[in-house]
Amino acid sequence: MDPILFDDSYFMKQAIQQAEMAYEKDEVPIGAVITYENRIIGRAHNQVEQLNDPTAHAEILAITAACNFAGYKHLDGCTIYITVEPCLMCFGAIQWARLSKIVYGAEEPKTGFDSKHQLQTIIPVIGGIESATCSALMKTFFQSKRN
Repeated sequence: MDPILFDDSYFMKQAIQQAEMAYEKDEVPIGAVITYENRIIGRAHNQVEQLNDPTAHAEILAITAACNFAGYKHLDGCTIYITVEPCLMCFGAIQWARLSKIVYGAEEPKTGFDSKHQLQTIIPVIGGIESATCSALMKTFFQSKRN
């Protein structure tokens, strides 16, 4: 049996599972997980419609879960994996929470903090992990809304 390789792809697949949960609930299918030392300490998916809350993005909810787990408001040494490039609000929350690394799947040219706003950050950012799967989930969701 092959050992589990805890790499960016592995954790992005965990975020994709969260996005699929959002899709099943008719939420925009975005998922996020937060890790510390190869252990998931927070996970969430979009719940904007369910909670009737425009701030209930996957990233914000995952940060809350991770902070509750850690018992502290800062997440130094943690990485956030997000299926879609975070928006400006979520990027701000990531900075305030002091996450150490951002990894995302699909680019978001309309609202993404990096694509749209091209913000300078000292936080390392890696994009494009499992991007085909992340993009396909979003495209399928929005196509179903247009039909």
